[in-house]
Amino acid sequence: MAIHLTNLRQTLQTRAPGLMDARQAYAVLVPLVALDGQPHLLYEVRARTMRRQPGEVCFPGGRMEPGESPADCALRETEEELGILRSQIQLLGPLDFIAHRANFIMYPVLGLVDSQALSPRLRTNPAEVEEYFLVPLSYLLETKPLEYEYQLFPAPADDFPYDLLNIPRDYQWQPGWENVPVYPWQGRAIWGLTGRITRHLVQLIQEQKTGRP
Repeated sequence: MAIHLTNLRQTLQTRAPGLMDARQAYAVLVPLVALDGQPHLLYEVRARTMRRQPGEVCFPGGRMEPGESPADCALRETEEELGILRSQIQLLGPLDFIAHRANFIMYPVLGLVDSQALSPRLRTNPAEVEEYFLVPLSYLLETKPLEYEYQLFPAPADDFPYDLLNIPRDYQWQPGWENVPVYPWQGRAIWGLTGRITRHLVQLIQEQKTGRP
C-alpha cells in the first residue's frame, strides 16, 4: 500500500493530538460560587442508585458526546444534574486534564456560578444526585490533604505471548503508583479524581499568590 506523505502531513497538521488509545473522554465543571463575598467550591454526592461510585463526592460532569467540547459537555452535564443554566455560569478556563489508567481522559473546566442559581435551592436530578454541598475555598487552601499511595501491579493473562516476545515468564514488569489525596469535610471525603482536581486548583491558586510559574 502506497503512503501519500502529503496527505499524511495534512492530516497531522489539521488534527488535534489526543490521548493515545483513549476509549472515552469526560468533562467536569469545577464550580466556584461566591457566598457573602467568599468563594466556595460546589460538590455533588452521587445518587445511591448509580451503577458506578454510588454515594461518592464528585463534580458535575460526564461523558463527552461526539463533536462536543469539554466546556460544552461540562455545561450540559451541570444543567442536567443540578439545574444550573449555562447563562448562570461564567467559564474561567480549563484546568490540567487527567489521563487515567483506565484509558480515558478527563477535562476539568473551572467556572464561576451565579450565587442566585442556588436560591433557594438547586433543582437536582434525583437519578444522579443525592445532594450537594459547598466548601469554603479558604478551608481547602489552609488544609493540607491527607495523601495515600497504592501500587499498581501488571497482571498479564495466562495466554500472554512470552515466547513470541522472547521474555521470561518472571519478566520484571514496571509497576505503577497511584496517589490518593483526601480532603475531609464535615463527615465527607473529597477524594479520587475529584480530590486530585481540587488539589490541582489549590496549587494553582497558591502558585499565583507566591508568584511562581
